[in-house]
This record gives sequence, C-alpha cells and structure tokens, in this order.
Amino acid sequence: MSIHSFRTFDGLNLSVRRYGPPEPDVTVVLAHCWTADHEDWHYQVRDLQHHFGHRIGILSWDHRGHGQSDPAPLADCTIDNLARDMADLIDAHAPGGSPLVLAGHSIGGMTMMAIGENHPEVMDRVRGAMFCSTSAGNLKSVTLGLPDMGERAKFQLPSVLAQRARILGRSARRKQPRIERMVVRRFLFGQPMRLRDHGLVVDQLINCPPATMEGFFAAALRHDRFDALKAFDGIPTRVLVGEKDLLTPADHARRITGAIRTSTLVLAPGAGHMLPLERDKLVSSHLIQLIEGALPR
Repeated sequence: MSIHSFRTFDGLNLSVRRYGPPEPDVTVVLAHCWTADHEDWHYQVRDLQHHFGHRIGILSWDHRGHGQSDPAPLADCTIDNLARDMADLIDAHAPGGSPLVLAGHSIGGMTMMAIGENHPEVMDRVRGAMFCSTSAGNLKSVTLGLPDMGERAKFQLPSVLAQRARILGRSARRKQPRIERMVVRRFLFGQPMRLRDHGLVVDQLINCPPATMEGFFAAALRHDRFDALKAFDGIPTRVLVGEKDLLTPADHARRITGAIRTSTLVLAPGAGHMLPLERDKLVSSHLIQLIEGALPR
C-alpha cells in the first residue's frame, strides 16, 4: 500500500491509498459512505488482495470533508464535487485505458451516478459496477423507520450531531459519545452487529466536521439521478441492500435495478445500512465476481 496526498481542483488535500502494481490488469475504485472514510471498505481490500494478489489495483480515499482529508466549506459539500474528485483521482492514479470496476457505498454510490452523468471519459473504461446501500433520489420520502416522526427526526439528526461537534469538539465526544453511539446503533446497523464495526463507525462520525454532516446530508436530499443510471446499462452491475436499511431502503435499490438492464439485485436479510462492514463476505464475493468478469481473458 502507498499513501498519497491529492490536490483537488479547488485546492483541498485528499488522503489517498493505492494498492497493487503500477500497471494492474484492473483497477477497483472504492467510494465510501457519508460521514465515513476509506476504512468503510477495509474488509473488501483485505479480501481482494487475498484473492487476486498483485494482479489488480485498488484505489480508495477519504472524501473531501471526511477522514484525513481536508475539511470542505459547506457550499462545497456537493455530490458533483465528489464526482469530479473521483474522476480526477482516477486520471491521476489509474491512468491509461485499463479496465475499471467502480463500487460505491451510500453517498459513494450517488457519486458513481454523478460520474455516469458528467464524466463519460471514466465510463468508457468501466467494466463492472457495484451500488451498495444507496439511492438514485427521492430520499425526502424516507422515514428512518419512524413513520410518526420520521420527517422531523430526519432533518434534525444531522443538525444535532453538527451542533455537538461545534460545541464539544472531538476529544470531548470521544469521552462521552452517547448520542453518536445511539445514532449508529439505531439507524445504521441491522443484526448481527460486531462491536468493533460499531466502534469504527462511531469514531468516523465523531471525526466529521459539522459542514460535512449538514452539507452532504442536504446534497443527498437534493440528489436526483435516475436518468444518470442509463450510463450503466450494458455494464455488469450489482445492487446490494440490507433488508433493514433505514437510510436507503430496499425499494430504492429496486428502482436502481429496474433502470439498469444488466443489473442484479442482492438483498441481505437482517442487515442495515453498513453492508461493507455488516456483510463483508457477501459484498466481497460479489465484488470479486465483477472483477473476474473485467479481467482480460
């Protein structure tokens, strides 16, 4: 693995990780969830390296405003900016015409849709795609499993978390992460839940700046890219969703599958929103199948 700093078009430094040889047969590009970081995919990186060795490359990074990347101003927390960052990263770290397999979790999947909408130079190289626990739009209708108060809770939760971040800071919230623990356990995970995965997601949430919580939440509510899914028609695609996903429920995955003729829906019984962690072997197995289909014969 090599760690790099990448400068975005608007001057932010992103923390980037590359795995594999300089000229791999296929490059796998992993875009993570809102309020997470590259560790969102750490089980898949492990499994892909074990299965393929040095035949493939893996590119992962912390989105702007996440993890070890620079904080982003509120106005710059947009899915279009995430897509431009992703396209520029591919150009810098996976240049040439070698095949790509794209995988996006939650807002990472929305970023892939914006790639399909605005970056045909990337889509020309895509030989496989995975949409994991994500949506193409209409997220304002999601109730978070609270039909009587879901609308109010949905809009208040990011603001509550952001306000805690402004008042308390990271060190204080790490000592007393009651709210963060409750949010992660109640809204993000299904069953069973490994405590180490829960702890990772709590720490990722605490690490997020307030602008990341509020800005990208608002961007996700504005997200409407059903038409952009046409760019993936003809590309082998897997659409994965947890049966108990409260943020991007199964009907959102079904709409994505219905728009891509070459897609397959995979429903994970009992799982919530954090599929790369909750059902790591399931996600890895479908990613491996996509990569095998993309490798040169």
